[in-house]
This record gives sequence, structure tokens and C-alpha cells, in this order.
Amino acid sequence: MARRIFSLMIKEFLAILRDKKSRVVVFVPPIIQVLVFGYAATFDLKNVPYAIYNEDSSGVSRQLEAGFKGSPHFQEVRRIGSNGEIAPLIDRKGALLVIHIGPQFSRDLTAERPAVVQVIVDGRNSNTALLALNYVRTVITAFNDTYVSDSGRAGPPARLETRAWFNPNLESRWFIVPGIVGLLLLVVTILVTALSVAREREQGTFDQLLVTPFRPAEILIGKALPGFIIGIGEATVIILIAVFWFRVPLNGSPATLYAGIVLYLFSTVAVGLMISSLSVTQQQGLLGAFLFVVPAVILSGFTTPIANMPHLIQQITYLNPMRYFMVIIRGVFLEGTPASALLGQFWPLAVIGLFNMALAGWMFRRRLY
Repeated sequence: MARRIFSLMIKEFLAILRDKKSRVVVFVPPIIQVLVFGYAATFDLKNVPYAIYNEDSSGVSRQLEAGFKGSPHFQEVRRIGSNGEIAPLIDRKGALLVIHIGPQFSRDLTAERPAVVQVIVDGRNSNTALLALNYVRTVITAFNDTYVSDSGRAGPPARLETRAWFNPNLESRWFIVPGIVGLLLLVVTILVTALSVAREREQGTFDQLLVTPFRPAEILIGKALPGFIIGIGEATVIILIAVFWFRVPLNGSPATLYAGIVLYLFSTVAVGLMISSLSVTQQQGLLGAFLFVVPAVILSGFTTPIANMPHLIQQITYLNPMRYFMVIIRGVFLEGTPASALLGQFWPLAVIGLFNMALAGWMFRRRLY
């Protein structure tokens, strides 16, 4: 039995690797995508274009200006001389925000009154606007601390100090790059396995399986193994890129990580085989893979927290294998989560894989006979 499965697995590998385009599709895009996502997909803002409108022109106000100029998050693009210049600048996206320091700024500080700094921000992209405002608060907080220290005045009765656990520098890349492993493995394994049986039918070789000594279970395993092996190889390459290129710390056990990868690949390969068993042509297989992959990514927590979704949608996400893998890989990478704490994520992947594999075998057996 093992020899027959091995022979069928070699046949599937040859079918995948025989075509030059197929080789490129399987191996090249994941490497390119992990590099593109790693650099381009980020929640951080750098070089935020801002304009300064300083009506005070005192040494204290210039000290506040220097805080923005010295920050890596901001880039001054213009100095404004009147209120009438603000709206046109924001409207044509010449600057993301305008820092307005009023004429009484230094006098209010000297008199120990609240000195107001107005920030006008382009709110068309609410996420970007909120991030920029947080950076502004950081600069102003640093200015307040320095001013209180230099003037010798008593500081506020309470001072807020923050510390970010698991990601002390708040690098969004640490959050995104591990998630890319789950995204790319889902896409590659679903595509490879969803086309396997459909390719046999389209090329007219499916009927030849009827006269072979292979049993349906053996054929199914032989078609599942290539996608599984390719997934393990690509996961290893992407993890190495994440750790050694992007410097994302791997705080947990590699054994725990690979246990999650194996179960995740088992579930995704099973879904791909189920789609392939339903498909008559490769075009139908591609369409089925697309219909599964897009909702799976959206409902995985890759970018949008599942807790923010409507309750009904949250219940649907329990059918999504990528949901569980996002918890596993981010937990192992960033938190060093042990295997015992991830059992609640492991067993749903095994159940999803067994159910879809059994369903694919049942449909494949019906079509085979």
C-alpha cells in the first residue's frame, strides 16, 4: 500500500512540476509576496506630511516645533501664515495635518494656564488619522515633560507610563509577517490540491484510475501528500525569512510551531481535495478555491479582529482553519505560547481536516465507481 501511494505521489509531483508555469506559480509568488507584505503591509506611519502655523514665534513654541522636526514620524512640508491657507492645503492632500500654535501659547504657559495647540487632521482615512494623532500626542507629552523639568515647576500629580508587552517597539511588522505564513500556505495548498482531481478529469486520465489497483483512499492520500510537502517546504522558507530577514522574534518552541503547521496543512489540503472532488474542470477548481480563500482570509483575524465582527459572523469563523492558525503562529512567535495552551486551537484543525477528508473521500468514491 505504501509503495502504491508513493508512486502516485511521485506522479502528482511530476504533474505539478512538469509545466514551467506551474513551477513558477508554486514557488516564486510566495517568496515575492512575503517580501512585499513584509515591507508594504504595515500599520506604522513614517514621514507624515504636516504644516506648521505658529502665531507665537517664541522660544517655547519653537521648542515644540523642534519636537515634530526631530521625530521620524513627521515631515514638515509647509509653513502657513494665515487661517485661509489651512482648508485648501488639507483639501488637496498637501498635508495630512496642520499644527496650529496660537498667539497666546507662551503667555499661557508662563501664567500656568492651559496652552492650547490645535491639530487639524485629514480624516478621510480614519485609521491613518488616528495613528497620526497618537504620534502628535507623543510629541506634545514629551514637550510637556521637558518644559516642566526645565522650568522647575511641579509636575502633574499622576504621570502615565506605558509599556507594550510582546512587541515593545510596537512594530506592526511583527504582527503582520507571521500572519503571512498562514495566508500563503492557505493559498498555495488550496490551489495545488483543488486542481489535482479536476486535472485528471480535464485531461481524460481520470478513467485510467478505474483500471488501476489503487483504492480510493490510496488515491486520495497520494494526491494530498504533494500539497502537504510543498506546504511544509514553503512554511520553512517563509519562517526563515521572517526570523532572519525581518528580525521577527521566534519566542516559542519550533516543535510547537510545526505541530500547528502540520495540522493546519492537513485541514487546508483536505478542503482543497473536497473542492477538487466537486470540480469537473480546472476552471471550476480555481473558482471553488477562490470562493473559499477570500472569505477565509477576511474571517481569520489576519487584519480585522474577530471580536469586532458581528456575533453571527464570529460564529461562522469557527469553521475557518485559518482562524485557529493565526492564534497559533502569532502566539508562538510573539508570546512564546506553549503547546499545552494551544490545544484549544489544535483539535479544531484536526476535526476540520478529518471531516473534509472524509467528505472528499466519499465524493471521490462515488465519482470513481
